[in-house]
Amino acid sequence: QVQLVESGGGLVQPGGSLRLSCVASGFTMSKYVIAWFRQAPGKERERVSCIGRTDGIVNYKDSVKGRLTISRDDVASTVYLQINDLKPEDAAVYYCAARYGYYCSGYGSTYDYEYWGQGTQVTVSS
Repeated sequence: QVQLVESGGGLVQPGGSLRLSCVASGFTMSKYVIAWFRQAPGKERERVSCIGRTDGIVNYKDSVKGRLTISRDDVASTVYLQINDLKPEDAAVYYCAARYGYYCSGYGSTYDYEYWGQGTQVTVSS
């Protein structure tokens, strides 16, 4: 059974940090590109970061560059998203998603990804 399970979300004050985790099971994560998407109420789901297979090349949405760091540990079948200097506009449900292939570039749509987690809520408020 394929599963992606996110964790690490919560309530954080502006300027704070969070580390989200995504644990994969039921498939060989090392053969997949892994992305983090987020969806705020009333908005479309958007990709904020992605990490390629084997080459480790990463992509970030322009508005979050410098504040997000994505990494992967294929031995542990886990992908991480470190978010620093959280802003109110970062509040959303964060999802990880998997796509069989090598590269992130050109695959920014939700339709490009085969497997999804259930999401973890990030709330930014003082």
